[in-house]
Amino acid sequence: MWTKHHRQRKLGRLIVPAITIAFLSYFGYHSVHGAYGLEATEEFERQRVARADELADLTQKRKALERQVELLSDGSLEHDILDEKARYQLNLSRSDEIVIFNSYFH
Repeated sequence: MWTKHHRQRKLGRLIVPAITIAFLSYFGYHSVHGAYGLEATEEFERQRVARADELADLTQKRKALERQVELLSDGSLEHDILDEKARYQLNLSRSDEIVIFNSYFH
């Protein structure tokens, strides 16, 4: 009766752990540094906060413009607003006035 004995190779026992380590290393690296990883998530959050601040600023400017339009178009024209707009557009002032330039109408 013939029997074959196979000698166990030490290399064979290391293949599965090596593949597992490579697999976990690859996905671990990309979970931190990848396009949707932790660093990208932090950058997205910084952009969200910056854009929320920009939105609040633009909302405030829009409300100011809406208030100006309301004063000009409610049927009874406010004379001081009309005078202020005309002076600004025509770049005119009286000799007894002090002019302070403000970007209010831009």
